[in-house]
Amino acid sequence: MIELNFITALVIGLTGAGHCIGMCGGIAAAVTMGMPNKPHQQWVYLLCYNLGRISAYMVAGLIVSQAVAEVVEFSETSIALILLRIIASIMMVILGLYIGNWWSGLIYIERVGHYLWRYIAPITQIFLPLTSPFKAIPFGFLWGWLPCGLVYSTLTWAAVSGSAIDGMTIMFAFGLGTLPAMLAVGAIADKLKLLLKNHYFKRTNALFIIIYGVHTGYIAINQI
Repeated sequence: MIELNFITALVIGLTGAGHCIGMCGGIAAAVTMGMPNKPHQQWVYLLCYNLGRISAYMVAGLIVSQAVAEVVEFSETSIALILLRIIASIMMVILGLYIGNWWSGLIYIERVGHYLWRYIAPITQIFLPLTSPFKAIPFGFLWGWLPCGLVYSTLTWAAVSGSAIDGMTIMFAFGLGTLPAMLAVGAIADKLKLLLKNHYFKRTNALFIIIYGVHTGYIAINQI
């Protein structure tokens, strides 16, 4: 089952990368500002930034999945996990509707994270300017906590994965899916943006996510 979860999380990251470009693309571009103009050096900085960003997703996945696992164990009943899986399936459907441009309700969920982000954002300034690739890693890690509906939706799914390792793996797959868009520059970036914004590409993947969410919810309801 984890293989299907990994693939689905990868698809979510890839399909939702257009959203990532809008939220984080400017930050990724800022990472290269003030650095030597040699392309191979800029790639090192971008890779380090994204390593930090994906690490933040993995840590979040580990924390929430471990917390849920402990709550379920403490409750000594499976009903809590079943209810959480139903909530996760609903979030997956909402995410699919958002990616398919059918409903933008996900943006309201993003607002929840702004309360935490206002405390994290000032800390990122400590690492600027990025005079070393190693400074790009903690900088990316902090930016990984930027309020994002895509991340929150995937986190709810990671939370009910069954273990901290599985939850971390799901978030790694999600981050891996966003990587091509975050690393793309120049003409490659322009072509990738066209693909990610393609009506048929987005809606095909959105339907896949919705179907998977409904299927997950159906299985959970039948376990009550």
